Amino acid sequence: MSVRALWIITHEKGESVAVQFSRRYPTVEHRAKCLAGSRYVTVPEDSTVLQLLFTELGLSDPVKSYMALRDDCLHQQHSPALELHLEGPGGGVLWPMLAISQGSLILACLPLVEAPPEFRPPLASLFSVSQGLTLLAGLQAFLLGSKGKPDSEGLASRLSMMPFILLQVCPLGTPLDTPQPGATSTPAVPTPAGTQKQPAWKTGLYRGRAVVNVALTEMVRSMQYGNQSRQDLWDVYGTVTCKCEVEGVLPNVTVTLTLPPNGSPLLDVQVHPCVSSLDASILTAMSVEDCDSSAFSGPYKFPFSPPLQPFRLCSYTSQVPVPPVLGAYQLKEEDNQLCLTVSLKLHESVKNVFEYCEAHLPFFNRNQIGHVDIKVTSGQLEVSKEKNLLVWVIGQKFPKTREVSLEGAVTFSGQLPGPRDPLCTDLTAYIKLYFRVPDMTLSGSCVDQHLVQVYSSAKPRIVTSRELLSSEYYIWNSTDTAPVSSGHMML
Repeated sequence: MSVRALWIITHEKGESVAVQFSRRYPTVEHRAKCLAGSRYVTVPEDSTVLQLLFTELGLSDPVKSYMALRDDCLHQQHSPALELHLEGPGGGVLWPMLAISQGSLILACLPLVEAPPEFRPPLASLFSVSQGLTLLAGLQAFLLGSKGKPDSEGLASRLSMMPFILLQVCPLGTPLDTPQPGATSTPAVPTPAGTQKQPAWKTGLYRGRAVVNVALTEMVRSMQYGNQSRQDLWDVYGTVTCKCEVEGVLPNVTVTLTLPPNGSPLLDVQVHPCVSSLDASILTAMSVEDCDSSAFSGPYKFPFSPPLQPFRLCSYTSQVPVPPVLGAYQLKEEDNQLCLTVSLKLHESVKNVFEYCEAHLPFFNRNQIGHVDIKVTSGQLEVSKEKNLLVWVIGQKFPKTREVSLEGAVTFSGQLPGPRDPLCTDLTAYIKLYFRVPDMTLSGSCVDQHLVQVYSSAKPRIVTSRELLSSEYYIWNSTDTAPVSSGHMML
C-alpha cells in the first residue's frame, strides 16, 4: 500500500482555512499513472483539493448550493471514502479520498488503489484504505498531543517535525508505522547490537517493566422515531486499542477477541499493519452484505509485533438486535408553551451501572427558556446557562423498573434569541442521550486477559478493559416529521 498525497488542514468553523502541510510522492504517482493508463486523473493543486474537500465535507460557505447526491437525507454514506469530482478540461474523480477530523484539524490522504479505475473493489477488501486510515489516525494523535485537542503553539511545533516523522513512518509514500504522540526527533533508546535486526520503522526500544494494556470500546448510534411508518435505526462500532510496553526488538503478542455463544459475528473488521497473520474469513464478513450464521464467529486472534506507541489494533461493526435504551418523545405546542412527555427504558441485556447518563433536550430557533414546570421520576433537571437546553441528569443507575419518565411544560419569555438550527425547527425536535457503561459491550465481545499471549523474556502484567459509549444517539419527537438518518456509522 502507498499514498499518492497527504494533506494537513486547519480551519475555524469553515473559515480561516489553510493547508498547513502537504506531501506528494512522485514515485507513487508514477505507479498510479501506469495503472490507470488513459483513465489517469492527476492530483490537482492544494487549493483545488482544499475547496473540493471542504465542499464534500459540508464545511464550505454557509449558503453553499444544494447537491442532492451529497446533501439529500436519503443519501446514505456507507464508507469513509470520499469522491472528489474535478471540474474543467478532463474532469475525473479522485477516489478514495480518506479524511478524518477533530476540532479545527483535518487530515486527508489519497491512497493508491492497485486496481483498474473502471473497477472499484469493496472498501473492506482494500488494504490501502485500512492502512491509510491508520496512518491518518496516528498522525492525528501525534499532532494533537497529550491534550487530545489542537493548540496553536503545540501544533506549530509538531507540524515543523512532520518532514522527519513522515521520513520515518512513510518513506517514499509507503506507511510502515504510526508516530508516537509527543514523539521527539531522536530515538529514546539506542539500538543495541545483536542477532535480530532492528527494523527501520522502529526507532527505539522499550526498557522497563513489561505491561500490556488492551482496551475494547464500543460506540452505539441510534435514530428512534416512535413512528410505525419509519423504522428505527441503530449500529455498533468497536475498536481495540493496545499499548504494549515489552522489551525486545520484535516481541510477539497475540490478543484474542471472543464472543458469547449466541453473539453476532463481527463485521467490517480492519486491522493495524503490524498484524502478522489473520484468518481470511475474518475480513470477508461485511455489513453491506447479508450476514448469515455461517459467518466467522470467533475466536478472533490477532498476532502482531507492537510498535512503541499506543495504537488501534482493530476495528469492527456488529449487528445487535436492539438498542440499549428505548425512548419515546412527544412534544406539543399549547397556549404559548411546549408540553413534553418523555419515557426511557433500559433494555434488560444492558448492565444497570453507568459512569454517567444524561438526556439533552435542545430548543433552537426560539427565545430563551423562561419558566420550566417539569417533573422527572428519577434524577434531576437542569437548565443550561444559555437557557436554550434542558439537561436531564439521570445519574448512574435506572430504577428497578428500568424505566424513567419526564413530563411537564416549558415557556419561553427571554428577550434574547437562542441559537439557530435548521434540523430543530418548530416541533422537529429531538433528545440526545449521552451515557457510558463500564465493563460491557453491546455485542458481548471481550478480551480475556488469560488469552493475551506475550512471547518475551519477561512475564508482563496484562491489563484489559471494555466499555460502551453513546454516539449520535437521537430520539425524535413522534408528533412531527423527523429527518431521515444519513446512514450507518462510517468505519
